[in-house]
Amino acid sequence: MRRTTLRIGIIGTDSSHAAAFTRIINDINDPYYIPGGQVIAAYPGGSSDFPLSASRVEGFMEALQDDFGVARADSLEALTRQCDAYLLLSADGRVHLDQLREIVHSRRPVFIDKPLALSLKEAKSIFELANYWDVPIMSSSSLRFLESLVHDLDCFGRHSITAAAVQGPLVIESTQSRYFWYAIHAAEMLYSIMGPGCREVRAEREAAGERLIGIWRDGRRGEILCRSDGDDRFLAQLDRHGAITKLDAAHSATPFYASLVAQIIPFLQTGRSPVHWRETTEIIAFLEAAERSLAAGGAAQPVAGVL
Repeated sequence: MRRTTLRIGIIGTDSSHAAAFTRIINDINDPYYIPGGQVIAAYPGGSSDFPLSASRVEGFMEALQDDFGVARADSLEALTRQCDAYLLLSADGRVHLDQLREIVHSRRPVFIDKPLALSLKEAKSIFELANYWDVPIMSSSSLRFLESLVHDLDCFGRHSITAAAVQGPLVIESTQSRYFWYAIHAAEMLYSIMGPGCREVRAEREAAGERLIGIWRDGRRGEILCRSDGDDRFLAQLDRHGAITKLDAAHSATPFYASLVAQIIPFLQTGRSPVHWRETTEIIAFLEAAERSLAAGGAAQPVAGVL
């Protein structure tokens, strides 16, 4: 029988998400508190060759201990002996598969923070491993559950959308490939609007940044403008046969993280992800193809697994 309150373990305290998620889950006085779980332990992790990870891992671990009474786990094995579910929040997408290998035997649900993986090969390996051990997996950016976007899709659906364009900042970390570190946020937004089924993608450089243009199997067009000109807004434009809806993430009343945690807790309780694994895998394939296109001077590249 599942516990009423899940004992949640964090893997990776090298991301601000560790503290932000824990506050929303543990602090009943937080205005965006989500009941149903309690973060009780964390394994710090961290990647020595990734400066952003190495410089933050101990600070966030100490904050979890001091502010929320979260226990430090000295190994992933120790974490599996305490917890009913996991938040795999390691900032470094390169380590997600190996960390999953160490906990999957416990057969408990795992939320894996973005980026799920840095290649389609590793993304497939994650889901193959999870399927073998019958472990529910969810992976998503918080931008997928942007309040205004969810409201629009709930009201009007996505079946009538003929095209979409989104934008977000292009932030590159050298260890995380080109588009997987931050462009993945905008990619999640685009896929929440368009759904899966992208046939090919091309990447073009322009004055404001880099534009990723996807063509879906039914002929619809979805674009991502990854801005490198200092504009860090997340915007979306939905086209329904000429009727245009424009959304600005800054206008959502609920913080991104709270909207995401509101999806994570029910997933950890039920094992049913609101995002299908095939769609998550295709997003990785989309970004990988976009990087190939940029390297090939903008030539269209097939999105693997679709053709």
